[in-house]
Amino acid sequence: MIVFPAIDLKGGQVVRLAEGDMDRATVYADDPAAQALLFAEAGAEHLHVVDLDGAFAGKPENAEAVEYIIENFPGYVQLGGGIRNRETVERWFDLGVARLVIGTAALKDPQFVKDMAREFEGGIVVAVDARDGFVATEGWAEKSDMPVIDLARRFEDAGVASLLFTDVGRDGMLTGCNIDATVDLARAVDIPVIASGGVKGIDEIHVLALHAQDGIEGVITGRAIYDGRLDLATAIRIANRG
Repeated sequence: MIVFPAIDLKGGQVVRLAEGDMDRATVYADDPAAQALLFAEAGAEHLHVVDLDGAFAGKPENAEAVEYIIENFPGYVQLGGGIRNRETVERWFDLGVARLVIGTAALKDPQFVKDMAREFEGGIVVAVDARDGFVATEGWAEKSDMPVIDLARRFEDAGVASLLFTDVGRDGMLTGCNIDATVDLARAVDIPVIASGGVKGIDEIHVLALHAQDGIEGVITGRAIYDGRLDLATAIRIANRG
């Protein structure tokens, strides 16, 4: 199982939000590239980067910071936030992003996502962001009437690399990852699932790793690492061991 340390970008700074609320941001670092290198030194080979401003604007807003991260991080960068058209997809892949996470467009323009998944094989991750069991969009600011499982099944034959499942109500709250819902989703579809939202400690890493055979591909963690509640090197070791 892959451990993705998270770098969320707002105004060029590394932040973490509470429940996806842009007004409830905690700043952790001013140099995103330096933060990425610290994660690499701890053993991270994968990085999850989110352009928070871009998620709300519908287009890249922290491009310079992202480019510095790509240039400096020696592993694979997975990027989400504001990816709504082919031009943006092509630009990020050209710059060296390994995988792109698409959320809002997966609900509002599913054909676009399917086209990109087929064209860029193994490069597109669909974000399944849940609020009370329904898909949240527009940087989690809106809740749709689409059940999470329905959105996930829409892409089963589309060639997407993974589903990124986040329980929005838990994200950045250190209340614990919604493991049951994540595993249920993984068992319900044939697409690997990445867990996200509320991870608070090493026990959750261990439990999720035990469900790798159910389709849990990875886990994203942010605030727990920044707050010192979760040691990244230990988490990676446990995830590799299962």
